[in-house]
Formats: sequence, C-alpha cells, structure tokens
Amino acid sequence: MKKILSILFLIIFAFNVNAATLINDTELESEITKIILPVANAAKIPENRLKIYIVRDDDFNAFVRGGEDIFIYTGLLKKIKTPNALRAVVAHELGHTIGGHMIQMSDRQRAEMMRTMVIQALGVGLMVAGGNPSAGVGVLAGSTGIAQQSMLSFSRDEERIADDFAVDLMVKANENPKGLIEVFEQMRDLQGEFETRINPNRINHPLTSERLNNAKTKISNLKNIPTKKQSEITIENEKYNILRAKLIGYLDNSKQVLTVYPYSNKSDAAIYARAIANMRGGDLNTAKTGTQTLITRHPQNPYFYELLGDIEYQYGHYDDSVMAYEKALKLSNKAPQIETALALVLSERNKPGDNKRANELCKHVILKEPSPLAYWILARINDGGVSDWAMAEFYNMNGDKENARKYAKLAQKKSKKDSPEYVKSGDILKK
Repeated sequence: MKKILSILFLIIFAFNVNAATLINDTELESEITKIILPVANAAKIPENRLKIYIVRDDDFNAFVRGGEDIFIYTGLLKKIKTPNALRAVVAHELGHTIGGHMIQMSDRQRAEMMRTMVIQALGVGLMVAGGNPSAGVGVLAGSTGIAQQSMLSFSRDEERIADDFAVDLMVKANENPKGLIEVFEQMRDLQGEFETRINPNRINHPLTSERLNNAKTKISNLKNIPTKKQSEITIENEKYNILRAKLIGYLDNSKQVLTVYPYSNKSDAAIYARAIANMRGGDLNTAKTGTQTLITRHPQNPYFYELLGDIEYQYGHYDDSVMAYEKALKLSNKAPQIETALALVLSERNKPGDNKRANELCKHVILKEPSPLAYWILARINDGGVSDWAMAEFYNMNGDKENARKYAKLAQKKSKKDSPEYVKSGDILKK
C-alpha cells in the first residue's frame, strides 16, 4: 500500500501549484444539489443541466457561470450554518445571471477556467494525494482569478438587483427568504469592525450592513413568507450538518476539528467529523469505532460504509475494505466515486478476477463521470496501448498537456489504428 501511495503522491503533486482544486465527492454534490434545486428550478434551470462544483478554498464565496454551473467554496460551506442560507447565496448568484450581469462571460472563458482546475476526491482520492489538505494541489488565491467573480465583486446597483432577485427566487421556490438575512449577518460578523472604517462612497459595491437592511425591508414587505414544518427543517439541517462535518473533518487539522466537535458532542455530525479526522491522523481504531457507531445508527447510509472502506484500506485490510465499498456501492446506486475507490483497492489486492472487476468499474466511471484517478487505475491494471492511452487521459484531465501528448503518441504506436485507444489518443493529440 505504501508503494501505491508514494507513486500517486508524486504524480498528483507534479501538477501546477497555481491551479484551483475542485473537490469531487458524491455525498456532498448530491445533497447540495437537493438543497439548491428549488431555487434553480425557480430560475428555470432544468434539473439535468444543473451542475455543482465545490472549490477547495477557505473564502466565503460562491459564483455562477453559464447560468447552470454553480461553484461553491469549501470556506462558504464550512461557515454557512443552515441549508436555507446556502440556498439564499445561490439565489443571489443566480440573480446576477438573471440580471444579465454575467453575460460578458463566454463559454470559452468557462472552458479555460475548467482546464486550470485539478480535480481531487475526498475519501481515498484525498488520502492517496498524501492526506494533507494544507499541502494539496493548487489552493486558489482568494483575491485573484475566478474569485473575482464572487458575490462581493459587482457594482452597487448590480448587487442590489441580485439581492432583490434572490428574495424573489426564494419565494418563488417556496423557501423562506430570511436565509438571505442569515448570510448577510454572517458576512457582517466575519468582517467585524473593518466595515465601519470603510467610506461607502469609495467602493464599488454596497456595504454588508446596507444590503442587510435592504433585505430586511424587502422581506418585511412581503405579504406571505413561505415556511416549512419544523420537522422538515430539522431533517434538512441534520443532513446539512453532516456535510459540513465531512468537510471540516477532511480539510481542517485535528485540533480545529475537536474545537468544533469535542468528544462531549455525540451527534452524528460530530462523530463523522472526528472519525474522518482520526483516520487522517492515523488513529484508525478510534476512527473505525466512530464509523461503526454511525453505521449502527444509520445502516442504510452508503457514505458511512464508504468511510469504513477508506479506513480498512488504510489498515491494509483489503478484503474488509472491498466488502465495505461493495455495500456502499449497492446502497448508493453505483456512485462513481465509490466505484473508483473500490477499483483502487481491487487493483492493490490483485486477487484472481480483481483486475477484471476493477477494469469494469473504471470503464463505467469514465462513461458516467470521468475522473483522473479512474484513468490512473485503468493504466495500472492494463498494459500496452490501453495503459498508455489511460495515462494520456489522466494527464489531460489534470491539464498536463506535455505528458498527455507523450502518452498519446506511445498509445498510438502500440495500438491498432481502428482501436478505441488509437482514436481517443488522436483526439488528445489534436488539442
């Protein structure tokens, strides 16, 4: 296992350290999509066109590109305390799109941005990158690059319009618009006394205090404010707390995790965060105990089995890891990230039939949701032109054009001209 971790560490960290890192995690993406879907539908975005991207950066930030691609920073997710507040942030960003404030951003600009991003999975995908998020590939500088398209950077008029649209979208979605008030109150608290020293006439966006007052006034003038049953709010909040715990467990250090989730806290979210942090810190016994507690409480949750698979993999218990991933895969309806994790463990265990099963899993992932790690595994368990083509795709996904072309040429030399590997390698060489 140490050998494969060392190889992957070297490969992944060879990429441009100035690139942004996208977090790929099935649990986060699926649950966040559910939270955002009502306002996306209200903005007339078809469900099958909505795509969530999680940017690994501590900024309190989010933005929308192309009207359908929603980028949310991990810093925002860790700090925003309720799912309704998160919905309000996205509603605000969609307000910029509806207001035509993003029209100057072409599809080409979006494509260029996507090519600068390195995709990194939580779970096994993060651990094989060295298990140290603070040293991860390309944390994006918050004051430059794509962060300039944040909810803080538009003109005063555009921000006011987007805030108004946010309230309207929330109401149209039958969601409580007071989530926007939560957001502005958090922004105000984060800024502290700094904003009181700013001359409002010398900045191109409204002060948070002004936006907070405007939102309160607009909402107070509404005839009917949508509300949910307390039981629905509680369930949604608990699910959101699990997501925040997962991010904090993976991305913060152990001391920070225990500050937020001390051992006296016996909630699912706290146990989840601590189990992840303990796994990252090498305390696998404690991590496993916490994860088994979660599985006992929620035997149908696939992501707790996924975490158990991660832990068993770290132990080197490949048989137990495979069993846990297979259970997670069944409960999650074949989530691509779990398929990739299972394929990785199978390729390492290397029992008779393992490579065949791993090959099938990787090919399914590539068809459904391509990932660099799936291509890397495919290269590892094959040889000849197939292996070289997979490595070309791996480097291509990570923006390393030089190595992508190198392996594409090797793949063509070793493949028949009518083979898929030859044709796909040719596509890489044309780029």
